[in-house]
Amino acid sequence: MRVAFKSAEGQKEILSYYESLVEKSSVPHEKIIIDTRYGKTFIMDSGKEDLPPLILLHGSGMNSVMWVHELVKYARHYRVYAVDMPGEPGRSSVTQLPFEGDDFTNWLYNIFDVLSIETASIVGISLGAWLGTKFSIKYPPKVNKLVLLCPAGIGPQKKSFMFKSLFYMLAGEKGIEKLYYRINGDKHIPKEILTYQKLITKHFNFRKETIPLFSDDELRKLTISVALFVGAKDIMIHSAKTAKRLKSLVEYATINVLPDEGHSLVNQGEAIREFLNETCI
Repeated sequence: MRVAFKSAEGQKEILSYYESLVEKSSVPHEKIIIDTRYGKTFIMDSGKEDLPPLILLHGSGMNSVMWVHELVKYARHYRVYAVDMPGEPGRSSVTQLPFEGDDFTNWLYNIFDVLSIETASIVGISLGAWLGTKFSIKYPPKVNKLVLLCPAGIGPQKKSFMFKSLFYMLAGEKGIEKLYYRINGDKHIPKEILTYQKLITKHFNFRKETIPLFSDDELRKLTISVALFVGAKDIMIHSAKTAKRLKSLVEYATINVLPDEGHSLVNQGEAIREFLNETCI
């Protein structure tokens, strides 16, 4: 199996910057490291222990620092667990789990078990949304509500993205910056975040496998409330096809196509919390 980092020194640089971003945010939280059958898992948690659990799953090529400015807002109503996924540039196990099979869902179930979570809502972005979907299909009693931000696995990935990525990366640092602006829907990216993304690009082993699509029968098993958020400017995922497919197969799906957004939708926190706080069906 492949591992997350190209080198131990690169891992150290990424995690050091990770820690500096968390400290700079001054967000009140606790740090948890739990042992799973797939190695250690790092979690940032926040919110009162008696509040309903909420799991945050980041995308590939990132870690839980992406949620740090939203953490305190979610924590007003939820016990929030921002989980570093294995094989990504975070503090969990460096081993990259296969997309095929049940390793990813077994890993997440193990976390529910260790944290004594009977049921939780899940917010996932990109790869994290794929995992949230896969977990909800396999373990429906464990999930209350599901929020999918530019999810993989429902609509096809854009084959052109790989070629665009190579083109921009050949142009050096300025090209990499341009790539991230395109991913972000051509919107401004804070300098410290852009610096971090470039650092990850330098030291992280990005996954080359295509994330598998769910079958129609699998998606029909989603009988919980699901909110989908996709950006019309997404250069990685076919947003329109994603929205159309989910709407046709999932009865209790709320579809949000955002005309001015790209693949980075963490900024939809207010709409996400409105959905989560609605009375369940």
